[in-house]
Amino acid sequence: MSSHLYRLGRAAYRRRVLVVLAWLLVLVTGIVLMNTLSKGTNDTVRIPGSSSQNALDTLNHVFPQVSGTSAKIVVAMPEGSSVSAQPVKDAVGAAVDEIDALDQVSTVASPFSSLVDGAVSDDDTTAIITVQFDGQKNDLTGATLDAVRGSAAQLQSRIGDGARVEVGGSAFDNVIPTISVTEAIGVVLALIFLIIFLHNVLAAFVPIVMALVGVGVTESLVYAATGVMTIMSTTVLLSVMIGLAVGIDYSLFIISRYRDNLAQGLDPEESVARSIATAGTAVLFAGMTVVIALVGLFVARIPFLTIMGVASAFGVATAVCVALTLLPATLGFFGTRITPRARRSRSGRDGFFGHWVRLVTARPLVTIVLVVAAVAALAVPATGLRLSLPMESAAEAGTDVRTTYDTISDEFGPGYNGPLIVVVNVLDSTDPIDGMNRLGDDLATIDGVAHIAMSTPNESGTYGIVQVIPSGSPDSAATADLVQALRDRGPAMADRYGFRDFAVTGITAVAVDVSAKLTSALLPYGVFVVGLSLVLLVMVFGSIAVPIKATIGYLLSILASFGVTTSIFVDGHLASRLGADFTGSLICFLPIIVMGVLFGLAMDYEVFLVSRTAEEYVHSGDPVQAIHNGFRKAAPVVSTAALIMLSVFAMFIPEGSSGIIKPIATALTVGVFVDAFIVRMTFVPAVLTLLGHRAWSMPERLARALPRFDVEGAGLARQLSLEGWPADPREAVATRAMVVRDRNGAALNRPIDLDLHPGRIAVLTGPEGSGKSELMLGLTGRLAGFDGDARVAGLLLPERNAAVRSRSVLASGGKDVNGVLAEGLHRGVALAAVDDADAVIGANRTARARELIGRLVADGACVLLTGANPGSVAHVLPAGAVPVEIPMEPPPQHARPAPQRTGDTAGADERSARSTILLEEASR
Repeated sequence: MSSHLYRLGRAAYRRRVLVVLAWLLVLVTGIVLMNTLSKGTNDTVRIPGSSSQNALDTLNHVFPQVSGTSAKIVVAMPEGSSVSAQPVKDAVGAAVDEIDALDQVSTVASPFSSLVDGAVSDDDTTAIITVQFDGQKNDLTGATLDAVRGSAAQLQSRIGDGARVEVGGSAFDNVIPTISVTEAIGVVLALIFLIIFLHNVLAAFVPIVMALVGVGVTESLVYAATGVMTIMSTTVLLSVMIGLAVGIDYSLFIISRYRDNLAQGLDPEESVARSIATAGTAVLFAGMTVVIALVGLFVARIPFLTIMGVASAFGVATAVCVALTLLPATLGFFGTRITPRARRSRSGRDGFFGHWVRLVTARPLVTIVLVVAAVAALAVPATGLRLSLPMESAAEAGTDVRTTYDTISDEFGPGYNGPLIVVVNVLDSTDPIDGMNRLGDDLATIDGVAHIAMSTPNESGTYGIVQVIPSGSPDSAATADLVQALRDRGPAMADRYGFRDFAVTGITAVAVDVSAKLTSALLPYGVFVVGLSLVLLVMVFGSIAVPIKATIGYLLSILASFGVTTSIFVDGHLASRLGADFTGSLICFLPIIVMGVLFGLAMDYEVFLVSRTAEEYVHSGDPVQAIHNGFRKAAPVVSTAALIMLSVFAMFIPEGSSGIIKPIATALTVGVFVDAFIVRMTFVPAVLTLLGHRAWSMPERLARALPRFDVEGAGLARQLSLEGWPADPREAVATRAMVVRDRNGAALNRPIDLDLHPGRIAVLTGPEGSGKSELMLGLTGRLAGFDGDARVAGLLLPERNAAVRSRSVLASGGKDVNGVLAEGLHRGVALAAVDDADAVIGANRTARARELIGRLVADGACVLLTGANPGSVAHVLPAGAVPVEIPMEPPPQHARPAPQRTGDTAGADERSARSTILLEEASR
């Protein structure tokens, strides 16, 4: 991977003008598509297949008068006045007639109608006019809504001073998240942190510009997609928030490594290429984890949530693409102008991060206990987590919608803001009108029912509805319990009157179903995310303990995030300080969104912090010293990245809507803080110290089964250091001081130097246990690690194992030798190898084997054979062939020569010498 990214970075640098123009074209194309195709966001929530959604769809056909969105006009008289006075009734009647005549209005229910019950408060001071529209909120025109407001204003003037007429309801619920100036402050803070960290204003602006380009491309295409699919407004703002944060961070990681390369004396082009190959690999890995986690939201099987995850994942993927292509192209215009200034030596001084890591690792067990206890205390409130969809109660205090909601709650009870609709099929009933009235009376006996506002069949006598007013608020646990109670007991009640197809629906019931479905999806999604993190981190670090520790740390961050957010937005602690006007529940998709985003960020910090520690461990072999050195090198950039994340997320809190963005931004802010500063920089060093050498071990069988993800580019460093070897580029097989080892780390052979041109035959001879079979595995790309250097067909091993395997064949372990050789001939391989050729090629197959080997050699392939001695394989050699004999001699008893990798100046590639694990690197 790193070698591909190295070439990508160099290509982007050299063709920087073309790359910049290409991204400019993408951005302009996105803007054009947005202006051409966009139909705007739609906040209608659907959960296909659910009971409430099916019933709502049925109502659209059989009872359209109650299936669309609605509005409520509240008439409140001053104390001592009656809303039932005749002048008020006349004014209300006139307003009802005006509104009923409007386009898109289905029905208007006067509070004084004989068909409406409970629309006048007990103290006779307040009344509710219910307006039912054709279609959902996004279908309504501005003219219709303005006309309703105008009629309400005229009603106010007719009633006179002292009375209040308020307009609200779901039709006027504009709890739509928007971007304000406050969010821009987060970008400014990020710029300040970048300037402080990079000590260069020009360099600090680059990550900001990269993030803005990525967000611009993402949002223009997301808005264009609204022309062909339903996309919620929350989706747009969430993708902006995530795209900004990761876009800045990813560019920071790469530009930081670029400046380090410049400081080491590399020219700008090489610095760009190496920074993309190293930090860019880590960025690609981190971005991939976020994308997978966000796309994984499909496990909930809720369309709007899947689209939300895909849009956010698209924003992250765009940020990665920008960082890997546009950023290196942009750096090409700056050259050495952002080279960091030489800093005064601080030899012998640890600095803040050095002191911190020594403090937390001095008593690692105490540190771990303190961290777990602190996180547990923060997580306790999460036991009271309650989820719901946003309703009028989440509107900003002082708005007409919120005032109307509060007035209805105060005068009629909170349940009037979220009535439930019971739908039954009455086609088989002989008296549907009387049956519906009796059904309403029966339903009124269920605990949690405050009132039955309406119970009637439709005009065709096919379906009937009962409007149930709960005693609790729409987002309360009591209302969710009532929905379940109605579904449990209602069908039996309906059977008494010959009714069937009993269902509970309405906006409130849909919200309950969405919340329940999301809650049930949390566990499988959590298993998906945790399992993914374990597998990916095993491939990154070649360890079992490190991934388990990383996953535990992620779970600690999630629990703390949920606990603090629940304490604020459900329990109400410090809510006023954050401007949270609405408390009592959290937006239903908050947990699953936060889990996905924090997963990617946690793995991001884990990789950048622990990979440096792993590299130091390879150099020193001292786990404690590796932790201290790696932490001091990685902690500054991780801290800056975390502060940037915090500044972006935190600035969405002050102006974010109380019910949607504010809690999500709070949860992400808390999660990032806990994960970066408490888990990664405190918990992680302590755990690694406690584990010692055990942190970097893994069972050999697992090591061979999994590929290796080289996030630090150690393999690339080795490839670059060996660019001039071998001197003759025509050599098909070349080794230098190559030594293979057994699973215990003992050397099996003396160092081997080999130089074979195309079309040569080599015979490896020696007794059992001399390493000849293992050498064959290594040269055909089937051995994860060895000492020394080796190239096959110009490809460096083991870094290019996968490519070498595709250009070689190996017959061993009882395989059909002639079949394998024929396959190699067909594929035109560069190397064909037969292990134990003297034993596996019998007399009946000798002629065919000789023929195939001859044809392979004629085609320019090298052939490797192993045998007890050169004469033992002579029967399969083509006529006139003069093989190269390679005697394999075991080293002196108990000798374990130090690993030799000539030219590996980076030193990071010596992991195989320090570890007992040979980690398969076939993925390269």
